[in-house]
Amino acid sequence: MPRLLDGMTLYHGSYCEISSPDLEKCAPYKDFGKGFYLTSSYEQAKSFINTALKKAKSQKIIDVNQNYGVISTFKYHATNTLQIKTYDDADAEWLHCIVAHRKDKSFPDVVEELKKYDVIVGKIADDATNFTLIAYIAGTYGEVGSNEADELCISRLLPDRLEGQYCFRTAESLACLEYVGSEEICRS
Repeated sequence: MPRLLDGMTLYHGSYCEISSPDLEKCAPYKDFGKGFYLTSSYEQAKSFINTALKKAKSQKIIDVNQNYGVISTFKYHATNTLQIKTYDDADAEWLHCIVAHRKDKSFPDVVEELKKYDVIVGKIADDATNFTLIAYIAGTYGEVGSNEADELCISRLLPDRLEGQYCFRTAESLACLEYVGSEEICRS
């Protein structure tokens, strides 16, 4: 179960260094909504670089010949003023949160409830789980939001193998992140 602890080191894999995150540049419709996403797993951040490079090249943000990405490292400094929502497990509540943010109007009450949180912490639904989530959203496992569909989807996601992710959604939460440095990672 992922936790956000004072002094924790967090990583962000991208096509470029990010020393000062900007919420305006963050994409909507991600697992926990619009925000700056980090992971406690260096390997997870490193694996995300390939996805970031593909997206940036397809959107013509970077040169198609760029063969490196960057892992930016941050240290989290806790404060008592942040509202933090933690999903302890990849369960139905977690699944509904992800679907609510990925598919507009699917669980509007969930989106509304989560607006009060500065940070959302939970398991990452990565590229390896994307097909399962798309099938769930399409109703392949039954009616979206039903116990049957939820249980079937979650069992296919292999939740014990999923890493943790941390979505910093407000300026107040970003102020708790200290930029430590970055490392270029070459891709062939």
